[in-house]
Amino acid sequence: MVYNYKKEITLDIDYDVVVAGGGPAGICAAVSAARMGVSVLLVERHGVLGGNLTMGNISPILGHVAPKTMYDEIISLLKENHKDAREVVTHNGNEVHIDHEEAKGIFANLVIDSGAKFMLCTSIVDIIKDKNKITGVILNTPEGLCGVKAGVVIDATGDGQASYLAGAECKVGRDSDGLCQPTTLEFVVEGVDESIGITAWGESDPVKLPDGREYRSVCREKNRMGELPENVSIVRLHRTFYPGERSVNATQLNNVNSLDPLTLAYAEIELRNQIQKVVAFLKANVPGFQNCKIKNSASVLGVRETRRVIGDFVIDDSVVENGTKFDDVIVHNAWFLIDIHNPKGGGQAEGLARDASPYDIPYRALLPLGLENILTAGRCISGTHRAHASYRVMAICMAMGESAGIAAALAVKNKTTPRKVAVKDIQKELILRGAKLFD
Repeated sequence: MVYNYKKEITLDIDYDVVVAGGGPAGICAAVSAARMGVSVLLVERHGVLGGNLTMGNISPILGHVAPKTMYDEIISLLKENHKDAREVVTHNGNEVHIDHEEAKGIFANLVIDSGAKFMLCTSIVDIIKDKNKITGVILNTPEGLCGVKAGVVIDATGDGQASYLAGAECKVGRDSDGLCQPTTLEFVVEGVDESIGITAWGESDPVKLPDGREYRSVCREKNRMGELPENVSIVRLHRTFYPGERSVNATQLNNVNSLDPLTLAYAEIELRNQIQKVVAFLKANVPGFQNCKIKNSASVLGVRETRRVIGDFVIDDSVVENGTKFDDVIVHNAWFLIDIHNPKGGGQAEGLARDASPYDIPYRALLPLGLENILTAGRCISGTHRAHASYRVMAICMAMGESAGIAAALAVKNKTTPRKVAVKDIQKELILRGAKLFD
């Protein structure tokens, strides 16, 4: 059955740049563009800015980029009230803690102070375009549908929603079976005895319990015995800003289509039930955690992977493995492990997370193939499933967002499209801001 629906929508709102998605990439994109003097609208589907950094309860922030991008600015703001906090460096690199409640206000003020506007509880439902040229967006607001003219759209939705609606070519999951990395609900426990309570950053962490047992072996044993959820073979325990707390990254649900709202509801229930089981495991098996209790948990699912928007260039496995550098670099020396949470079981898809070499993100990977006046930023940029497992983390996404914002602003100012913006002009602006782009 086909239902033809027609409705007149007034296009009386006009912005130079519209950013879809108010997570780390989208916030940096909006602020970056606004600081160049263009009008910017940031659109966020939830009721608060920050995405997984706030509502997703994810902590710590992971990944590295070369110095003096907006990543450094964001980290400085998040640490402002915690100058005495303990620095943590692991196999994952620097682990930057987050006070999620503080971050909500920090991001809102950052956006407003830049001159950008933002809408909450609003999502993109369609794209207005003339042939292959995007000219605006249709938004679903609490007051109904709303049309907005846009000089350039930046897709920072994570899911590549704006690009998909515009007709971009997208890929989902790994080539062999289409499966994506699993979804997670992160949470924080309090009441940990710091005199004996451990931390654990992943499957390869050799940390031992006070009695000499290897913690990761205990996790695997209790998983086999059914004391942990089916695909939870490691319970990651990260410090927060506050003594007696641990941020817990453990729950895992496989075979989830995170683009299907009914499946998302199922995943929410299953993962909340898993939280209770993980806490019971900690209390029964991990010294120092006997009296722990849940302090808070994520308000949205932690989705690692959905659409990847195919662009003028595809970041492939060799780029992150070999540390490839590009003439059209807009993020320099991006680094994180090739961290593929197993789409078809517990732990890592490749046994352990694989090393990467610091690599560049080229501007071409932010340009959806065949479309004009749209850019991507964040985990939905153009790359393979395996490369995505490295660049999807927040530090790299923030730096991408900043560069996308500059490119969009330059396109508006020069009355051209993002594809025709000279990369050297984007690089010049980044360098003026202090960013390092070349060795």
